[in-house]
Amino acid sequence: MGRVEDRNQSAWLLLPDGSRPEPRLRDQMRRFADDDEVDLVIVGCGAGGSTLLQRMARAGWKVVALDAGPFWEPETDWVSDEAGSHHLYWEEPRVIGGSDPVPLGSNNSGRGVGGSMVHYAGYTPRFHPSDFHTRSLDGVGADWPFAYEDLKPYYSDIENELPVAGEDWPWGDPHSYPQRPHPVSGNGELFMRGADAEGITAKVGPVAISNGRFGHRPHCIYRGFCLQGCKVNAKASPLITHIPDALDHGAEVRADSMVSSIEIDERTGRATGVHYIQDGRSRFQRARMVAIAGYSIETPRLLLNSTSKRFPDGLCNDFDQVGRYLMVQGAPQTAGRFESEVRMWKGPPPEVSTEDFYETDPSKPYKRGFSIQSVSPMPIAWAEHVMAQGHWGAALRHYMSDYVHWASYGALCEFLPQPDNRVTLAEETDRHGLRVAKFDYSQCDNDRQLLAAAQGVMERILTAAGASEVITIQRFAHLVGGARMADNERDGVVDGDGVTFAVPNLLITDGSVLPTQGSANPALTIMAVAARAADRLIRRKG
Repeated sequence: MGRVEDRNQSAWLLLPDGSRPEPRLRDQMRRFADDDEVDLVIVGCGAGGSTLLQRMARAGWKVVALDAGPFWEPETDWVSDEAGSHHLYWEEPRVIGGSDPVPLGSNNSGRGVGGSMVHYAGYTPRFHPSDFHTRSLDGVGADWPFAYEDLKPYYSDIENELPVAGEDWPWGDPHSYPQRPHPVSGNGELFMRGADAEGITAKVGPVAISNGRFGHRPHCIYRGFCLQGCKVNAKASPLITHIPDALDHGAEVRADSMVSSIEIDERTGRATGVHYIQDGRSRFQRARMVAIAGYSIETPRLLLNSTSKRFPDGLCNDFDQVGRYLMVQGAPQTAGRFESEVRMWKGPPPEVSTEDFYETDPSKPYKRGFSIQSVSPMPIAWAEHVMAQGHWGAALRHYMSDYVHWASYGALCEFLPQPDNRVTLAEETDRHGLRVAKFDYSQCDNDRQLLAAAQGVMERILTAAGASEVITIQRFAHLVGGARMADNERDGVVDGDGVTFAVPNLLITDGSVLPTQGSANPALTIMAVAARAADRLIRRKG
């Protein structure tokens, strides 16, 4: 594994006070011309794209990443305000449908360099070994083209680079974390009290939030605005964990650049670059290889919009696999009212978690499972929680004034991949004239059973901790799938190395390639998968 700074110096490339990356990294950033044939152009600069960018730049490749959003400056662009942070989300138009349509934006989208990790909660568990072969083990979902053991060293590398803080983890493949766990707030203490009373194992962490100085990164100050972008740079995001090192090794990040299509040479069948729009002008970046890392809505959308004589139904869509098997996690949140003040907004939103219910329980009527973690909705989100119960007017005002007395926990339920849960193209177009994504989603019986079971466990924990009232809001979180990995092109879009079956020099390195989603937040796994893909690409020399 080696020392972190030997493979990623990002934490040491911030100013000594940790406020921002060294200005020279952006002021003197290498800039390629559109006519330069770079070794690799990456579409998207979030978890997967930034990890790939940093790895390939370190390997000496000429590499540029294009992102549709801005290149953020945490100190000036982010605010400690819930409503004032909505610009961190992807706000371009999309169409949703299906019997259980999933709202898009906020907690399942990102806009700008760093992607949705800019405003994620920082919670970074690993997937379990069982997640990689659910079809063989449980008869549901799909088997990955590789096993947990193939990803394990990359998990460890990324955990050290972020870094991750938490207690020794007993679930899945038991392991420890590079930093000690954070102290917990009243919200976390109540979780641990209720879990202990119910015989449920609960642990603190894991969070990619620095517990102590790391390089020039500062310690977490427990301000509670993790979901609004961490102004103090204690919470990890690619903007500070991988982009600085990439720039220091000659990479370019080209922000405010909306990629519209991938160009394919009809004679050779290889990608030659990307068409993109910047400042209202259409441009084309030549490249020897192309990687897409736009996440589970925009990656299928880009492929479907990239039509040609060779691919009339969309790039890499010979077998109608693009956009299929897109998954969300059921994410109900249950809150409990306590006589004493809880002040759940204090500290990181995810503090304490249990994965006791993660695996398939043969005694239950459903397959796979769920995890539970402490969450801390800020006032606007809390108002939405209360209004979902039908409270308005005086009742809503009462619940809002009572905010300090509530604790809140959230579940992540492993909804199963289904072929008709998919992205297609709507007839509507965006401001660039590109057809927008249409996302249809319908739950299956197994999904609904998991939601009910998770809610029941959260109510048990809160009641055992002493809550006098409990309420639940139904939510969804995290998107994965849509261009999944498989053993062959009839079952997926890319192979186990992230290389598309149809175009040999086109990769996909984001959450869209995940065949299953487990009951874990996906950020760490997306970064580990991208790091593995980069390693394989470097060894293959492209």
